[in-house]
Amino acid sequence: MTPPATRGPLVAALVYDRLCTFEYGVVVEVFGLPRPELGPDWYRFVSCAIEPGPLRAVGGLRVDADAGLDLLKEADLIVAPGWKGAEVEPPAELVLALRQAHSRGARLMSVCSGVFVLAATGLLDGLRVTTHWRYAEVLKAKYPTLQFDKDVLYVDQGRVLTSAGSAAGLDLSLHVVRRDFGPEVANQVARRLVVPAHRNGGQRQYVQRPVPDREDAKLSDLLAQIQARPQQTITVAAMARMAAMSERTLHRRFLETVGEAPASWLIGVRVERARELLEAHDVPMEELARLCGFGGAAVLRHHFRRRLSVSPSQYRALHGRRTPSDTDGRILT
Repeated sequence: MTPPATRGPLVAALVYDRLCTFEYGVVVEVFGLPRPELGPDWYRFVSCAIEPGPLRAVGGLRVDADAGLDLLKEADLIVAPGWKGAEVEPPAELVLALRQAHSRGARLMSVCSGVFVLAATGLLDGLRVTTHWRYAEVLKAKYPTLQFDKDVLYVDQGRVLTSAGSAAGLDLSLHVVRRDFGPEVANQVARRLVVPAHRNGGQRQYVQRPVPDREDAKLSDLLAQIQARPQQTITVAAMARMAAMSERTLHRRFLETVGEAPASWLIGVRVERARELLEAHDVPMEELARLCGFGGAAVLRHHFRRRLSVSPSQYRALHGRRTPSDTDGRILT
């Protein structure tokens, strides 16, 4: 049975024996937790067992699911919260149910190793996807037609969404909330979770990271200063002076710790600031470019499209506020 308190999109989490407890908890926390302050249009949530019980979850828990595969026929969003292992084939009944759900318009989403469930349906063939970096080589070998992106926390391909490691499921879930209910609601949910509404960077920064040292502290201070004021004019040479490093050392530390060169990271920070402003304000493009540290609207459009595969205007149309902005659209800095 689905909860009667709300009437919004129905989210169905797949439950299986050897359930990944954290990944499942992430999905429940975002989509299944009652949020009466957000009104009656909030998500409905149900857990669907894909096989007969008893089902166990990691950590010694037993799971008694609300329903089985039949309820997937009604779901608007179906989530695979992890999976038993890359070598374990999903049941044929589940694969068929996911294909049928997708064909009628449902969205499919995976957290971490859950990508192997979606990949088994063939619906990811030729699409850009991601998963935890540990599974990258196995995924590419098993499903060579997939376009694996190792440098992102999640990938949104419209009706198919995949996330990287377990905690990246939070990033993707908040992204879905942002798509469905707008940035203000996503920010509200993020505040309740005490997590950022949107994290910069990708998972490469978490692969084989060196032990922190004093240089990392200097670099962390530099990153925080720039993220606080991305509109400031700054060069790589100036960044090196701020971090008390040579430019060569700065470049090396960025690659080791952040996963990209300083100039590329700075562009990413400015694009992220532009994304936030586009969601919250109806600011003219030239003013937006100034606030984000770009030289002009043309430069902003170039980097924004290159990073997000969409123009700033298109992004604002998809994710911007639906109500008129305050004052004259200008933002005080």
